[in-house]
Amino acid sequence: MEVKEYLQNAEDSMQLAIEYLDDTLSHIRAGKASARLLDGIRVDYYGSMAPVSNVANISVPDARTIAITPWEKSMFKEIEKAIINSELGIMPENNGEVIRLSIPPLTEDRRKQLVKQSKAEAETAKVSVRNARREAIEGLKKEIKKGLSEDVEKDAENDVQKLHDKYMKKIDSLFAEKEKEILTV
Repeated sequence: MEVKEYLQNAEDSMQLAIEYLDDTLSHIRAGKASARLLDGIRVDYYGSMAPVSNVANISVPDARTIAITPWEKSMFKEIEKAIINSELGIMPENNGEVIRLSIPPLTEDRRKQLVKQSKAEAETAKVSVRNARREAIEGLKKEIKKGLSEDVEKDAENDVQKLHDKYMKKIDSLFAEKEKEILTV
């Protein structure tokens, strides 16, 4: 039973690393409009901080525009202020009905910078996967002292390595996908 637990814990940790990487990469702007760019932006809504998506309708009418339609007129100023103060780096345009965000095309330097940032995030995820593998293998080695046979431990170590390789491939493919998205003009 202990062997399965170590494998399951390692896989859970590796899966969390993949999910975190996927979420982080989705927030890196690739020159295309996406409603997920606004996920991290919070606005003051009657004394509590709420995501923009909780106080407005967010749509993407075309590849370069995000349209935000607040449900209450009083939220226009709050949403604009939150966007201006965010790290998004885009100036909102307000016509009294809709707040529009025009996503500017990325410069070559900015694209390289975003690829570098994405690569760093992928490396962080790889470190998490390696740590999960190391912890599982160390745990399995301790089980030998408690009476686990060395053959079973070696087989489990191979299974952990297979998990590690599978998740490393996933990280590489997520990064390659994001890199392609960023570099596509």
